[in-house]
Amino acid sequence: MGGPRFLLAMAAGLALVSAPAGAAGFRSVAENAAVLYDAPSAKAKKLYVVSRGYPLEVIVVVEGWSKVRDASGELSWIESKQLSDRRTVMIKAPLAQIREGVDDAAAVVFQARQNVVLELLEVVSGSWLRVRHPDGQTGFIRVAQVWGA
Repeated sequence: MGGPRFLLAMAAGLALVSAPAGAAGFRSVAENAAVLYDAPSAKAKKLYVVSRGYPLEVIVVVEGWSKVRDASGELSWIESKQLSDRRTVMIKAPLAQIREGVDDAAAVVFQARQNVVLELLEVVSGSWLRVRHPDGQTGFIRVAQVWGA
């Protein structure tokens, strides 16, 4: 059991586990539209298309492909070059309040409906994020109201 093939397999497994730090975490779609596949190949079955800014959780990166989880929890593959380091979050509450400050009593700057994508500007604390709407408005939202943080 401890022969050369076993050691080689163990070394390959450790190489995958010790992937670069950027391999996991959230990224957003960089292209106007990107296809998600059921395997890491352009010849694999096309599952669906996501638009620019859609947040995806990167699980692992393998030879130019990223295995990702979407907001519904589904796993799929996307070409890594179609992902951006720009962070976005998607509203998961039916209607979220984006506030002037990091306090539930702070004035509401704007509201956003479920599935609206906002740019993540800053993680303020463990429970608040500073975000920007595509129209330029900024404010603070509770982490519990979004997916992608």
